Amino acid sequence: MYVSPVREPLISGEKSYSKVTEDIYAPMTGKPGKFWFGGLTLALIALGFGLFSIFITVWDGIGTWGLDRTIGWGWGITNFVWWVGIGHAGTFISAILLLFRQKWRTSINRSAEAMTIFAVMCAGLFPLIHMGRLPLGFFIFPYPNTRDVWVNFNSPLLWDVFAISTYLTVSLLFWYMGLIPDIGTIRDRLKEGIKKKVYWFLSFGWTGSARHWARHESMSLILAGLAAPLVLSVHTIVSFDFATSVIPGWHTTIFPPYFVSGAVFSGFAMVLTLMIITRKAINLEDYITKAHLESMNKIIIATGSIVGIAYITELFIAWYSGVVYEQYAFVNRAFGPYWWAYWIMMTCNVITPQLFWIKKIRRSFAATFVISIFVNIGMWFERFVIIVTSLHRDFLPSSWSMYSPTWVEVGIYIGTFGLFFTLFFLFIRFFPVIAIAEVKSVLKTSSEKFIKKGK
Repeated sequence: MYVSPVREPLISGEKSYSKVTEDIYAPMTGKPGKFWFGGLTLALIALGFGLFSIFITVWDGIGTWGLDRTIGWGWGITNFVWWVGIGHAGTFISAILLLFRQKWRTSINRSAEAMTIFAVMCAGLFPLIHMGRLPLGFFIFPYPNTRDVWVNFNSPLLWDVFAISTYLTVSLLFWYMGLIPDIGTIRDRLKEGIKKKVYWFLSFGWTGSARHWARHESMSLILAGLAAPLVLSVHTIVSFDFATSVIPGWHTTIFPPYFVSGAVFSGFAMVLTLMIITRKAINLEDYITKAHLESMNKIIIATGSIVGIAYITELFIAWYSGVVYEQYAFVNRAFGPYWWAYWIMMTCNVITPQLFWIKKIRRSFAATFVISIFVNIGMWFERFVIIVTSLHRDFLPSSWSMYSPTWVEVGIYIGTFGLFFTLFFLFIRFFPVIAIAEVKSVLKTSSEKFIKKGK
């Protein structure tokens, strides 16, 4: 007899439907622990420092940053692209894996969707602040007006406005659509009071009837169909901010697929970082298992390999083109004043993820946590290398310059982490961090471990 292992259980332990609800609902009902209070306090301190740094920028002007005439983009745009990339995994996990009926998404999609919304909110801050005067943000939205002043539709910066606002809207709708059944479950378990009334309002009259479930399924598939192309379109449009220019190191057709794969790469790494911490902090070890870990790490191997191929392709095309400016841009990246940033990028993004080919590492929570942090560090340095090293040495040596961020730029970046984690800690306190209804849908199959086949 040949024994063929089937899919590893997605839920460990003997679980009933009521037990699933109790386990996922427990962090919302009990008193928050020291970890939650400590994390929220640190996040609020970081957010306060960030708001102060934004105030200094708005009050004194963009001159408080380390930018100059040569390097007009620095940490601000680096962080913008990085945060948009972080938000990509949520849509990928929720939309594309739903369309492909991948069951392992059920325990991680809720946190990934929330992470997407929070990351895009953090990203949206930087272009507004980078304008120097926040009211200028009023002019980037095309709308009928009596002044006959219209935005430049040829500018990829305007495409960013459309792409990111659409991405945020669809992601928010998709996230909330998935929450409605769980909010209805929470509402029914609460006693009379203000909290019950709030959840009653948020549940939109959900009863769990067959008609409601049918409509929920239809809307989820429609929103998934709308959201799936956004995985490709949003970071493709962000890449056009660079690729449509004539600056050596930017003007390349490989940027769209390169940016998309890099965004999914960094986004999945951030989901792993958050979920490993959340899994331990609020006792969800039975619902976020090694099966989820291995599936996500396989995607990191794939996207990380695509990013590595993109790096090699960039170097080959620069050499093969015969354009001295393009060749110098890549030599300068690897051996110029910012060589350390380039090699941190290569080490973290190309070498480190290849460790996941080893099954023991791929299934280790501790190793995955460390590698996921390295990946996000590497992806931040990728954006820094693309932006700063391509700008700091222009066509004319007389305009060459060096860039280093000021404490104001660092403060704003820290503030976005504060905003992100403040929202995330509030999310895990007031909403189920795992989709209760979707986990129940895989509860039956999760207990099947092996299937016996005749030879």
